[in-house]
Amino acid sequence: MFRIATWGESHGGAVGVSIEGCPPGLALTEADIQPELDRRRPGQSTLTTPRAEGDRCEILSGTFEGRTLGTPIAILVRNEDARSGAYADFARVYRPSHADYTYQAKYEFRTWQGGGRASARETIGRVAAGAVARKVLAEGFGVEVIAWVDRVADVDAKVDLGTVTRAAVEANAVRCPDEAAAARMIERIEAARNGGDSLGGVVRCLARNVPPGWGDPVFDKLDADLAKALMSLPACKGVEVGSGFEGTRLTGSQHNDAFYMDGERVRTRTNRSGGVQGGISNGEEVLVAAAFKPTATIAKPQETVNEAGEAVTLKAKGRHDPCVLPRAVPIVEAMVAVVLCDHHLRHRGQCGP
Repeated sequence: MFRIATWGESHGGAVGVSIEGCPPGLALTEADIQPELDRRRPGQSTLTTPRAEGDRCEILSGTFEGRTLGTPIAILVRNEDARSGAYADFARVYRPSHADYTYQAKYEFRTWQGGGRASARETIGRVAAGAVARKVLAEGFGVEVIAWVDRVADVDAKVDLGTVTRAAVEANAVRCPDEAAAARMIERIEAARNGGDSLGGVVRCLARNVPPGWGDPVFDKLDADLAKALMSLPACKGVEVGSGFEGTRLTGSQHNDAFYMDGERVRTRTNRSGGVQGGISNGEEVLVAAAFKPTATIAKPQETVNEAGEAVTLKAKGRHDPCVLPRAVPIVEAMVAVVLCDHHLRHRGQCGP
């Protein structure tokens, strides 16, 4: 019921999103959206691409006098610093682990400037929509969505899920609330960048105050929709809910989340289910993790082929993140917020408030 459609290409005139299903009467201006876009934009630190984009958003429709109308909301962000010339040398070359070949195979035509729709710049629209969804969730239920970089390469963070805050996440350039781990992550990313290489890792995300009852029992399970939303992100190659793959190392008696009564509320003593059981939220924190591969564009020479099938050596140019993880944090939050908002509206339509 909360539907989004992003549009635009990396080196086109603008990118943006249209949002349908947002309830009327929600206080909403560009000031509600811009802080989230500022967290996603390039050029934030030496760990990200130096592409100089202000990423200033414009609400084109769906609001009047600072409130939503219940009609489609269109949000636009203009591209200001596209440098297409950096891609001209490999306009007919298939870059390893990019979407060049697959887009060509599907459409028989592709834009080589910055990757077009396959560029992570497409996620601007997702983050803008996530800011709207976040307001709906916060005002209706006090839902709080927080993500952080949990691992870069083989550097793991130790994070207390009960106390982690956005302030702690935003305290350093890598967006890891574990200060000691953050320092090691930054060292690893800088070393990879200096060596012309890149790194991947894991973003973990939790949502607090999600009421029990959101989700569907079969095909549109809450965790299934979260997984699809996260797997739709550029460079995401894996998703876990709750204990994820580590849960497979446990027995049933070790893994089961035992129920108890906390006053008048049913609670679980552990949360290995990640806040979702049978596809429906159980009132505990919703916990997911998304694995991102190393950035595909690197400065090291790589062997590949061109559109004629000839072997070539590619050395990429342009401005790219040596690690997508720090900028992926607000994107993961946005997709989790969009899915939760959608399931809130579905639940309200099916079962009442």
